[in-house]
Amino acid sequence: MIDRKDVGSWLEGPGSRTGAPTAYPGERLGMPRDGAGSMGRFGRRLVAALVDWTLCQLVAFGVFGVPFGQAGPHSFTPLAIFAVENLVLLSTLGSTIGHRVVGLRVLSRDGHPARSFQVLVRTVLLCLFLPAMFWDGDGRGLHDKAAGTLIVRT
Repeated sequence: MIDRKDVGSWLEGPGSRTGAPTAYPGERLGMPRDGAGSMGRFGRRLVAALVDWTLCQLVAFGVFGVPFGQAGPHSFTPLAIFAVENLVLLSTLGSTIGHRVVGLRVLSRDGHPARSFQVLVRTVLLCLFLPAMFWDGDGRGLHDKAAGTLIVRT
């Protein structure tokens, strides 16, 4: 017989099966509750993604003449720009333009700047969109968990 806790535990995050919930996102990872170095919360991450996506749409339109939301041979141009933005800026600066606007930074799980391979894995999964839609109790999306990265406040 299947236990309900076993089925739901992957959605409920860490501690759901053990009954030991964390007091705040990032506690289990040794992160502070608030301020610099604390986990970037969903609202900030969403705004950062919207800023980045809007800028990529504007570049696709301004540079390549790709109309907003048009299907066709150039419909993946904004996504390609988004991928390049993430690869270049995260590898060099540790944050995208959207991350900078809302005060976030991407780090490796060990607290150091994300390595190039981590950025590559994170970007590929982020562009697939679906992994970014699922996260654990610490607020880490599947793309960050797979890459061994986390988003923290600056």
